[in-house]
Amino acid sequence: MSKKSLSYQNNKSLLSVIKEKGIAFFINVANVVDYLKNITRNLFSNKFEFQEFLKQCYQIGNKSVGLISITGIIIGLVLTIQSRPPLVEFGAVAMLPGMVAVSLIREMGPVITALICAGKIGSSMGAELGSMRVTEQIDAMEVSNTNPVNFLIIPRVLAATVMIPILTLYADAIGIFGSWLGVNIKDDVSLQLFITQAFKSVEFIDIIPAIIKSFFFGAVIGLVGCYKGFNAGRGTESVGIAANSAVVTASLLLIIVDLIAVQITDLL
Repeated sequence: MSKKSLSYQNNKSLLSVIKEKGIAFFINVANVVDYLKNITRNLFSNKFEFQEFLKQCYQIGNKSVGLISITGIIIGLVLTIQSRPPLVEFGAVAMLPGMVAVSLIREMGPVITALICAGKIGSSMGAELGSMRVTEQIDAMEVSNTNPVNFLIIPRVLAATVMIPILTLYADAIGIFGSWLGVNIKDDVSLQLFITQAFKSVEFIDIIPAIIKSFFFGAVIGLVGCYKGFNAGRGTESVGIAANSAVVTASLLLIIVDLIAVQITDLL
């Protein structure tokens, strides 16, 4: 076989691969648009599953408190321990509480909390709905005239949207407490004095954008986790693929949303 024919076959196979990938991409885009359209249409229906919403709030909020507590304390400790030496050199140790508080409230608290919840909650949603798809429970709901979007997706998305900002505020408070513990490794500062110094540097414009973007973080985690699980394949390996894909996709989208939020906040 000549080199010319080999080159032609290689180019043909490359074009076929590009064509397949392009078709798969547009199919995925169409599926996402249809998924969002179904959620929007059913979101304002009268059949809101309030009990399921409360259950999902408990699953997302209460069962994440321990992990968020440990993470928040560690973030506060690390920020304080790493930031203290340069401030000591410039004689600006008194600025440490305010600097840590602003860093936690504006960026570290919302982003770290969202990434942790993407790993814990997003994977859980993907695995749970994926297993329901594999065992044909979702198909059974559709056959029995039960809308799976109303019962499975909307309560989870709304619960994540509501609970992630609450967990973020809790993580900020725990992080400030961890910072106080870090300061007291070398110094002796009362908790009341530390909190007073911390919130002298915090302004209203620091808190509101962080809370607003936390709502978007929660919506992204809920939408991605439910989408990956709801559209999982039929094989048992699809459950693991859905859970893993939910974490990776949600984490990437969270970084993108945070980038956009930072740009908008910078304009204010």
